[in-house]
Amino acid sequence: MSATLTDNSILAGQAPDPFALFDEWFAEANAAEPNDPNAMALATVDRDGMPNVRTVLLKGHDSDGFVFYTNTQSVKGGELGANAKAALLFHWKSLRRQVRVRGPVTPVTTEEADAYFASRPRGSQLGAWASDQSRPAKDRAELERRVAEREAEYPTDVPRPPHWSGYRITPAEIEFWKNGDYRLHDRFRYVPNGNGWTITRLFP
Repeated sequence: MSATLTDNSILAGQAPDPFALFDEWFAEANAAEPNDPNAMALATVDRDGMPNVRTVLLKGHDSDGFVFYTNTQSVKGGELGANAKAALLFHWKSLRRQVRVRGPVTPVTTEEADAYFASRPRGSQLGAWASDQSRPAKDRAELERRVAEREAEYPTDVPRPPHWSGYRITPAEIEFWKNGDYRLHDRFRYVPNGNGWTITRLFP
């Protein structure tokens, strides 16, 4: 039986797999959202506990977690190095749905990072070398000059920069939210319990 968020029967017996439910919702978002259905807000904290949030793009997901890529020397990279925990939020406005994820963060493997970097457009590969992400830039011309320099340096294949890689967030909890009339939304939280998932309906 296919479980839905409006069906109380999913609370009984074996909890359904949240990754399968995410796959269903993500497929619908890909079909419905006009721009970047894989966009997600990523929240981290710095060494002083001050939060930071920004939008990144989901580049892989499976039962091990949710993957994104970035400059590891960026602000987000530094914060994840100091505190390897994060939260994600997917908000699909046209579908009136959102998914929240919280959990520990680990680096992807070298093989994963190399494979994804090789799949990127050449311009994005050059940009990964040219940009000192999050750090001050004199002007736009400085960035363009750096891109041109890297383009001359790498006329064919562009290697992955040592400071560019990916992170995987392994869920300690996943929450699904679906809009309801009069703000009577459906909310379910999934928490791993060692043998599967414990699912709890939450008040909206």
